[in-house]
Amino acid sequence: MRYNLLVGGLLASIALVPALAQSNPPASSQPPAATATPVPAVTKTQGNLWRASKLKGLNVYNEQNEKLGDITEILIDKSGKVDGIVIGVGGFLGMGQHDIKVEMSKLKFVDEPVRTSSTSNTGTTGANTRATTTTSSTATSANDHKCYPDHAILSGASKEQLKSMPQFKFD
Repeated sequence: MRYNLLVGGLLASIALVPALAQSNPPASSQPPAATATPVPAVTKTQGNLWRASKLKGLNVYNEQNEKLGDITEILIDKSGKVDGIVIGVGGFLGMGQHDIKVEMSKLKFVDEPVRTSSTSNTGTTGANTRATTTTSSTATSANDHKCYPDHAILSGASKEQLKSMPQFKFD
């Protein structure tokens, strides 16, 4: 066994020495030809473009800010146009999830965070007197110019309606 390792190491060093001994050819004395069109060093993303990788996993809500599910896939036809969006409805950690296909035009993408409202009840002051306070808050975005929306809205849908739709299956 040691003999095979020793022979293998010697053969590898023999093959490596000529590769390290090569010298670079001398540089040409002619200056490089100028290119007709300069190539920009960095291309920035446009404000109207979104990264598809950031759309996967995006939460989908209805108008009542009830979470319906999240985007699991973006379907693209052979011409490169978006054919549909697959939304995973229900389930927990991917188990029992019901996938449905929705047209891209039915989704409205929103850059603002989801508005949440909370109701708090304070202690009773009299026999049946109760003070109720409702507050509304929004989370602030650290990056206003991100290359993906905050969430999507599917108008006129409830979780029960989406679960009753036919399931989308990949071929």
